[in-house]
Amino acid sequence: MFVHTSIRTSNIERSIDFYSRFLGLKLQSRREIKQTNAEIAFLQDAENKGCTLELTLYRDQKEFIQPPYEVRLFDHLGFEVADMNKIMEVMRKENVIITDEPFKFSEKTTIAFIEDPDGALIELIERK
Repeated sequence: MFVHTSIRTSNIERSIDFYSRFLGLKLQSRREIKQTNAEIAFLQDAENKGCTLELTLYRDQKEFIQPPYEVRLFDHLGFEVADMNKIMEVMRKENVIITDEPFKFSEKTTIAFIEDPDGALIELIERK
């Protein structure tokens, strides 16, 4: 069973706020990891049904640089959204980076791509 995925963050408070406000995740737990001088936070959808997202802040990490898209190993996280137009309007007002405007992926599916505060790519998926 697939349990969670972890992404690094340069600012755990900002990332928790981003994933909560824009994507509806709820903070489940948070703790210090003294062995690695890190802090982790687990977030999940409000119904506790989907995969868990772990945000990891390594306090000794000094650089948070995403490599160019063509050479990245990690591609993206995917999130379903109820109303693509509404979420995109809110994100534009909040200056979220939109890398790919919404487009029809299939007859019943529209997708778009954005970046989180540290540049992790996120796919937004609306199914009708």
